[in-house]
Amino acid sequence: MRQSTAQRPWRPTAGGLRAAGALRAAAVLAAAGLVLTACTDPDDGGPEAVEPHPEVAAAEALAQALTTGDFSAAPLSEEDRALATEQAEEVLGEVAAVLDRTVEVTWSSSTYEEGEGSAADAALTWTWDVPGSEEDWSYPVSVHLVAADDGPYLTTWSPDLLAPDLGEDEVLTVTQGSAPRGQVLGQDDEVLVTETDIYRIGIDKTYIDRDQWEDQAVELAEALDLDDPEAYADRVMSAGDRAFLVAMEVRQDDPGDVDMDAVRAVEGVNLVPAVRQLGPTPGFATEVLGRVGEATAEIIEASDGAVQQGDQVGLSGLQRAYDDSLRGFGALTISVTTGADDAEPTEAFTAEAVRGQPLRTTLDADLQERAENLLADEDSPSALVAIRPSTGELLAVASGPASQGWSTATLGQYPPGSTFKVVTLLALLRSGMELDDAVSCTRTLDVNGREFENYPGYPSDHLGEITLEQAIAQSCNTALMGQRDQVSAADLASAAEALGLGRGDSVDLGYPVWLGSVPEQAEGTQLAAEMIGQGQVLVSPVAMAAVAASVAAEQRVTPQLVVADAGDGAAQADEQASPGEEGQDGETSEGAEAAEGAEATDTSGEEPSTGESDTAAAAENAPAAAEEVAAPLTHTEATLLQQAMRAVVTDGTGTGLRDVPGKDVLAKTGTAEGAEDTTHGWMIAIQDDLAVAAFVGDGGRGGAATAGPLVEKFLSESGT
Repeated sequence: MRQSTAQRPWRPTAGGLRAAGALRAAAVLAAAGLVLTACTDPDDGGPEAVEPHPEVAAAEALAQALTTGDFSAAPLSEEDRALATEQAEEVLGEVAAVLDRTVEVTWSSSTYEEGEGSAADAALTWTWDVPGSEEDWSYPVSVHLVAADDGPYLTTWSPDLLAPDLGEDEVLTVTQGSAPRGQVLGQDDEVLVTETDIYRIGIDKTYIDRDQWEDQAVELAEALDLDDPEAYADRVMSAGDRAFLVAMEVRQDDPGDVDMDAVRAVEGVNLVPAVRQLGPTPGFATEVLGRVGEATAEIIEASDGAVQQGDQVGLSGLQRAYDDSLRGFGALTISVTTGADDAEPTEAFTAEAVRGQPLRTTLDADLQERAENLLADEDSPSALVAIRPSTGELLAVASGPASQGWSTATLGQYPPGSTFKVVTLLALLRSGMELDDAVSCTRTLDVNGREFENYPGYPSDHLGEITLEQAIAQSCNTALMGQRDQVSAADLASAAEALGLGRGDSVDLGYPVWLGSVPEQAEGTQLAAEMIGQGQVLVSPVAMAAVAASVAAEQRVTPQLVVADAGDGAAQADEQASPGEEGQDGETSEGAEAAEGAEATDTSGEEPSTGESDTAAAAENAPAAAEEVAAPLTHTEATLLQQAMRAVVTDGTGTGLRDVPGKDVLAKTGTAEGAEDTTHGWMIAIQDDLAVAAFVGDGGRGGAATAGPLVEKFLSESGT
């Protein structure tokens, strides 16, 4: 029976609720009126345990039953218990679906004789919690308890125990409107997503004659510059005679490239005002922040009455995960109503609408928009992630349009290719090697009968004996694989942990994220492959950005997106936390034609999540603290990693970043063979207090040629 209702100030009503004065008196008497009995603890004969007198215990049992709706232990006859269960559900059902309640004993009389037994009276106080409001709905009810022939204290059931002065067949009903939804905020509490006035533009078939429908639909589609005007016209023609077919939604204050004069000139067009939750640009961070729309049947069913048909709720991403707090609480009216058709409801309680709480994130609107613009023309799944190393704050988490709504940036699972060599270098340094140690970079390398190669076009002048630093700068596969006897898979996993990789989705950060997987056991060709970021090593773009950030911060960085105090009462995180299907075997790095037998897995998450079947738990308040690192990164190790990554830019595969203005850029390129013969392009980079990772799903020309320009443009425009 929830309906939209005008907002009105809260006020107590007459009748059953005029007992406000009695309620205050009951509170004053509460401490003195609850009679307690002292007894000795039978276990140790020590301090006395305090138990309530039988009549008080009976009143408390009734209060508990009224709170929970379970009357199995209530001080009632068996017949009354059944009646109480039935009437409580019938009378309170609508209110209980919207508000939580507690019932407490606030006063109890001394016992007195009544007939052949004894009796006592008590006052119970009902409190219905109105979310976000300082004024809960409270009222007192009285209970008369009787004990006959030294039996237990019982009371007689009456609907008055549910609310004062309830008449026969009267129930409590609820009407509730909507509330302003909480805003999504970014850096410095900049508003990222908020209620925005829009126009729903379309042909209204009632405005024009039947023989005009098709022509005017095409004319409108052309005015809106739709890709397929005939497809829109087909939709118009196939709809009912009185249908309004939306062709596009635009902001009222900024319709973008839409010529509104041309639109208005189309005969039969209708501009219907509406409100939408929108970011600063179309599709702004929707893969992570999610969408808001009309509640689905599944969401309504799971809400236990809190969400009704027509309500606007979060459908995916953080909007879904934190919907309970973002949604707010609509203006509420509780009335006493009978089943008679002509009966007028009696208003019992009203509360004003309460705006939803804001959701604070770490996103920087300018950097997020910049990242999305750079990915706009990518025709394969792609991502660009930026982290502030000093704090771990995610400033940009962008996935390209070809990701089709899937958060490639945070949830994609791909082999990292040669960007993983930063991890391999750390493991080798920990084994005792130094950057100026000589290693052998050969054209090919045989490992247990399998031949590995360097990437096509590897510079011949960097073959032979080169330093370990040059092996990283030039990304020589064979040189690093040749050191496989220096480290174990467990050593690689330990180095990865120090740089933030390998925790998968085991860490609750308040948003769906996958932090990579690095096996602790591998030998032979498998270990050789994993040293160059293939085999069973899988990462997400945000995980590789965290690797770069960890090198810059000289300690493991955990990427933070949701601010600790955001979204009290968050319910569930988007099901995007579940990985997609595993890919197929493949092996090389930097475009190398490496061994055919070493496995590579590529989980791209091709199916976007709707957020309608949420399973992963979101943070109730602050995200869970990350576990400690078994072998933390040291200052010396970080300095050496920084030196090697700088050599990538000055004299290696990342020279395209040499002319980026501002402070020195450090980087590592990567190309990885993924599923179905795809080749992925990667680059990670550091400049001052900014760490970046770029990923291109179809990066066949190599990471330097595909992901590299994205990083170059992003850093150049950032002005760091």
